[in-house]
Amino acid sequence: MTFTGWPAEALDFYEHLEADNSKTFWQAHKDAYDGVVRAPMELLLAELEPEFGPGKIFRPNRDVRFSADKSPYKTHIGAHLESGGYIQLSADGLACGNGFYQLAPDQLERYRAAVAEDVGGAELERVIARVEQQGPLVVGRDSLKSAPRGYPKDHPRIALLRHKGLVAWQEWEPAKWLGTRAAYTRITGFLHASQPLRDWLEDHVGPSELSSR
Repeated sequence: MTFTGWPAEALDFYEHLEADNSKTFWQAHKDAYDGVVRAPMELLLAELEPEFGPGKIFRPNRDVRFSADKSPYKTHIGAHLESGGYIQLSADGLACGNGFYQLAPDQLERYRAAVAEDVGGAELERVIARVEQQGPLVVGRDSLKSAPRGYPKDHPRIALLRHKGLVAWQEWEPAKWLGTRAAYTRITGFLHASQPLRDWLEDHVGPSELSSR
């Protein structure tokens, strides 16, 4: 079968879940989740796999152990691609991300060194401009309010140096195209447009070495 987007019932499911985020609602409507929300995502990931690698759908349950919000279920479905891309559907529409969402300490050290360096930093600025010219926005995550230790406050790339994560992100509000093949075109368009940012991060930052110890 071919991915042809998500039907309007998928957005309806999340609208109702937002209004009644309970185990009772979930159990009564799990067939809808499986049929109109999860099944299309599985078809999408299967089509993306040859180019972007396997994908994994995140579990729908929230981890409420350390949260004041005890709502048991996520109000979106999210999937992560082996190549680094992220896809999310909610009542608000479709969203896609790509990059390094949260840098480990060793990654952050390499990221800042590359940004501060003239060649690598200037290259990142060009990459960001190229990505944003095609639609996605490049945004920092968990950014410091001031310069990181060891870097001057007047560094020409101080805004980039403050970030503890860097991702390309794009959102689309609900529309009829979301239930058609156009959804696949927009998702793959985002993944191609954001790939230069992912490549820069892979080349200059790479995976964390701490997790392998």
